[in-house]
Amino acid sequence: MAADSEDRVRAHVFVSGTVQGVYYRANTRDTATELGIDGWVRNLPDGRVEAAFEGSEDAVEEMVEWCHEGSPAADVADVEVEYGDYEGEDGFRIRR
Repeated sequence: MAADSEDRVRAHVFVSGTVQGVYYRANTRDTATELGIDGWVRNLPDGRVEAAFEGSEDAVEEMVEWCHEGSPAADVADVEVEYGDYEGEDGFRIRR
């Protein structure tokens, strides 16, 4: 069990641009679920989307890359990423 968490990483992401009202959160959830990533995503009052991704390094990197495109209707201007310690998220959800 301990070895499992050592192989897992966490990325905290802030996405700006046209990312609210374009199914960005739902698409993030679906993509994260496909990749086996745990965490959450939510809209911020300033128009950005915030998310936390936990999983294997490869899967988390793929998810961060996905954020640069996002949902088909999104127009992503910038993605800020902060890497941190794995916190043990379980499942992936949309936070309100």
